[in-house]
Amino acid sequence: MTDQAAGLRRRAARLATRAVMVFSASPQSAPRLAEALHAHGPVVLLIDTQDRQFSDSARNLFGWRQQLERGQALTLPMSYGAGWRAPGARLDEPALAALARRYDLVVVDAAPDIPELVLMPGATHLAAIEVQASVESLHYAYRLVKTLAQRPAVAGVGLFGDPAACARVLAASGNFLAAAFSDTVCSVAAETDAFAALAVRMSAEEGRLTAFYNKGANPNHGR
Repeated sequence: MTDQAAGLRRRAARLATRAVMVFSASPQSAPRLAEALHAHGPVVLLIDTQDRQFSDSARNLFGWRQQLERGQALTLPMSYGAGWRAPGARLDEPALAALARRYDLVVVDAAPDIPELVLMPGATHLAAIEVQASVESLHYAYRLVKTLAQRPAVAGVGLFGDPAACARVLAASGNFLAAAFSDTVCSVAAETDAFAALAVRMSAEEGRLTAFYNKGANPNHGR
């Protein structure tokens, strides 16, 4: 099975699990990024924590936590790998790590609540944040970037949406956040296909992380 092969590849390369958190008002953003990432080879698991991707699928007898406890996550076959309906799931759920390791990459349609933001233990994280021109969106995006800057396991952030709004958040990050983190923040808002551009950058980040792991180094050291 493709998910088993993906897990074997990651274990053989001694790579940490990669999780991409997508923060967007549009339910289409996470699956579009999953498709774009899959175009570079990874088998992707899309976790639907907001119950807006797979809510039309047949209801399961067991909730997501029970599925993890039983070791039988009821995933749906998708063109990019698999989808998993898990409304309210937290990335720090202990049993989630075993499921994530079966895939090359986990994409999370993440809930927007910043105070409740948690990460997957032992995983390397990337984030894709939609920024629109409203004051509310600008403030939210920058608060989220500041929060991510305090998490050593976050290796990079990609901004998409309104080009001018993304530029403002990017500038604020460069002015007020540590250079070691702000240098990992980029905007793809001006690209014709923002999700394809994000996938290229995130795939390049994977190459950097692979080099670190192959040398036995910690890619987050000093962050």
